Amino acid sequence: MRILKRLAALAAGCAATILTLPYALAAEGGVWAPKPWEMGMQDAAGPVKARTMELHSLVLIIITVITLFVGGLLMWVMYRYNSKRNPSSSQNSHNTVLEIAWTVLPVLILVIIAIPSFRLVYYQDRTPDPDMTVKVTGHQWYWEYSYPDQGNIDFDSHYIMDEDLKPGQLRLLAVDNEMVIPVGKKVRILTNSTDVIHSFFIPSLGVQRYAIPGRAIETWLEASEPGVFYGQCNQICGENHSRMPIAIRALPQNEFDNWVTQQKKAAAAKLPKVALQ
Repeated sequence: MRILKRLAALAAGCAATILTLPYALAAEGGVWAPKPWEMGMQDAAGPVKARTMELHSLVLIIITVITLFVGGLLMWVMYRYNSKRNPSSSQNSHNTVLEIAWTVLPVLILVIIAIPSFRLVYYQDRTPDPDMTVKVTGHQWYWEYSYPDQGNIDFDSHYIMDEDLKPGQLRLLAVDNEMVIPVGKKVRILTNSTDVIHSFFIPSLGVQRYAIPGRAIETWLEASEPGVFYGQCNQICGENHSRMPIAIRALPQNEFDNWVTQQKKAAAAKLPKVALQ
């Protein structure tokens, strides 16, 4: 029994470490990206990811309890019903109570997991009152961002080659044009693709949606603080799949408004002049 208690204490300690690990990995300098030797999920930078981590913690607790329970039963059976203590094997063929229990209990556990899971699915599916919309189009192999609420601003976002990286830029994550959003605003995302299936995935914001040709798929995100949030296409989409990063910069509202003004001026400067009639 002492061995069982020690194993239970060790498992509880491991579970506590795993549960708290994701929250200990905070972003450094407003940069939300993978870190060396990272074992847990990236810290939550928005409400969608926060709810995702809550569900993850709930499921982790449930499976930890199940693992400890089953492990304890195995230890008990090995100790109590070995050949030395029971030279004559039991002749019992079934037990009605046990058969009902091991059928009903797993169903109840699945229901407990299913209810918050469906709530999360519907929560991240779409927001009823978005503050703005961004159309995200996947190409082989870059992203295109359009802002219909800000005068149809439109630009492409490509990854930066290794030889062109500047100090502080992250290899395979830095891009030439970042998607920009205001902090604390609900941003509706409409994904689409012009060629093959891509996937718009930003771990710290809890966003993952396929970009499928001929379909507009909706989701939403909200950044709780300023910073740069990195992600990647995580659907294998061809030769340069690994060269299709995502970078989202969240700015305070006044800075975002200034960025919109600058983008409009830059777009207007590229328009050809129309001759007067």
